[in-house]
Amino acid sequence: MDTPPLAPGLYIVATPIGNLGDVTRRALETLERCSVIACEDTRVTGKLLNLLGLHKVMRRYDDHASDAAREALLSEMAQNSVALVSDAGTPLISDPGYKLVREARARGIAVTSVPGPSALVVALSMAGLPTDRFMFAGFLPSKDKARRDVLTELAAVPATLVFYETGPRLVASLEALAECLPGREVAVARELTKLHEECRSGSAQELLAHYSEHPPKGEIVLLVGPPLAQEAPDDDVIEAELRNALAEMSTSQAAGKVAKAHGLDRKTLYALAMTLKS
Repeated sequence: MDTPPLAPGLYIVATPIGNLGDVTRRALETLERCSVIACEDTRVTGKLLNLLGLHKVMRRYDDHASDAAREALLSEMAQNSVALVSDAGTPLISDPGYKLVREARARGIAVTSVPGPSALVVALSMAGLPTDRFMFAGFLPSKDKARRDVLTELAAVPATLVFYETGPRLVASLEALAECLPGREVAVARELTKLHEECRSGSAQELLAHYSEHPPKGEIVLLVGPPLAQEAPDDDVIEAELRNALAEMSTSQAAGKVAKAHGLDRKTLYALAMTLKS
């Protein structure tokens, strides 16, 4: 007996990142009952649908989709159910869909998320790095200077950093990590949920040596541990640094410089600087 169609709207459906066994019953039911499936690549999604025994109308929707293509989907979901999938994992997480979801919500179209696999969460759960606080930063830039600028910008974030990466660019990213974030624990998770799944951890230098000799393949999640805890400097050291700074700049600037260098309270150092100055 045919299942009834879903109510009109947009359905964000997570699909397996490798192992087909990870497809949820709800995801399967949603794909079966939706009117149209919007996908990054009809060939990739077509293979998944064939494996699931489904035959559905598909429309391509990726980062290069035109405004007209997005408008056509919005018009469709006002009357019928449209499922949005990416090639693998959860849509919108470094995958297309942001503009479509935002515009659907702006027009009062119902948006429903059907949760499931995400390489980001899988990697965090198995890497052995702190998970109480993490920051997902998508893909690192492909150009060397831009890559290093991003890592320098994120260096002080008190959380595990998570990036998506590709095999051909991994070595360059590890080189940048070794230079910009020395001493941090790093993990490389690749081919997650697949036959050759791997999660290797160590310093950036250690991983760089390994992957220089064994060029990686497949989708990669690159994780970097939070900043290392630093011992508070002695009062004499702080006072000496403040005196040196006061010789070159204002009281406020000197306090700010030393506070930033050691992660200390600026107001406390300003009061100390005023005492030293007087």
